[in-house]
Amino acid sequence: MKSFVTGLAAAAALTLATAAPAAAQQNSRIIVVSHGQANDPFWSVVKNGVAAAGQDMKVQVDYRAPETFDMVAMGQLIDAAVNQKPAGLIVSIPDASALGPSIQKAVAAGIPVISMNSGSDVSKKLGALLHVGQDEVEAGRIAGAKLKEMGGKVGLCVNQEVGNVSLDLRCKGFTEGFGGKVTVLPVTNDPADIRAKVKAAVAADASVDTILALGAGTAGEPSVAAVKEAGKTGAIRVATFDMSAGFLKSVANGEAVFAIDQQQYLQGYLPVVLLANYAKYGLMPGGDVASGPNLITKEKANQVVELSAKGIR
Repeated sequence: MKSFVTGLAAAAALTLATAAPAAAQQNSRIIVVSHGQANDPFWSVVKNGVAAAGQDMKVQVDYRAPETFDMVAMGQLIDAAVNQKPAGLIVSIPDASALGPSIQKAVAAGIPVISMNSGSDVSKKLGALLHVGQDEVEAGRIAGAKLKEMGGKVGLCVNQEVGNVSLDLRCKGFTEGFGGKVTVLPVTNDPADIRAKVKAAVAADASVDTILALGAGTAGEPSVAAVKEAGKTGAIRVATFDMSAGFLKSVANGEAVFAIDQQQYLQGYLPVVLLANYAKYGLMPGGDVASGPNLITKEKANQVVELSAKGIR
């Protein structure tokens, strides 16, 4: 498979082409538009899944994303994709009010749409065929209940992407499952900023005994570092949504308690496979596909570190 980068206004666009005949490529082109930022290792795993599926299904796949968390730019990317009349469109939906009109334009144009990662609560309403991802509220509840079971009473929910509805839902579910006091700590996507703000938060409130970060490489690893710098490793339980090799190593050595695996590789892989088969045979599952959640604790961490480092887990 040949990979090359194409320019698109306000976007980083990765085009993944196969050796299929030109006519077949034109008829089977699938476009992916996600909100994932370039510096977030989570999304590199999604892109790996997209690329692998394109190769396996012998279809052309274009992966596009804004350079920052920007719903205006993302909406423009979806509109541009619609104008190209692909065989299928895959989108994440972090903000339905901002992206809904563009997604509905795709549906009205007769383009099959599958949502992935975020938007499970609005996917059907906007006309998508199905959603591949996890229920964010339920995943948050499961994490909160586990952290409560571990003895947590006062928690922080570290949100590195304020404005992403899916992350708000994670904090909501965490609060419901945890049962104790939970404070949402808004941060940026900068690890240094996250480390400083988490360290300041635990210094300001000595009762904090639990931290749930909403992204492993972005917020989870800096939260572990902040707790370590504060001298509270072990006293404060740190968990995160998603996985990174660095955070999994922290789980394995006891500096963190678990990571929530939503299997984002499948979120990239499965929609491409489904749309390719839909274009060819008209086949489509009858409902959403749950890719997670799965708690990766100390017992499991070492098993998935290598796959995480390879960009699969």
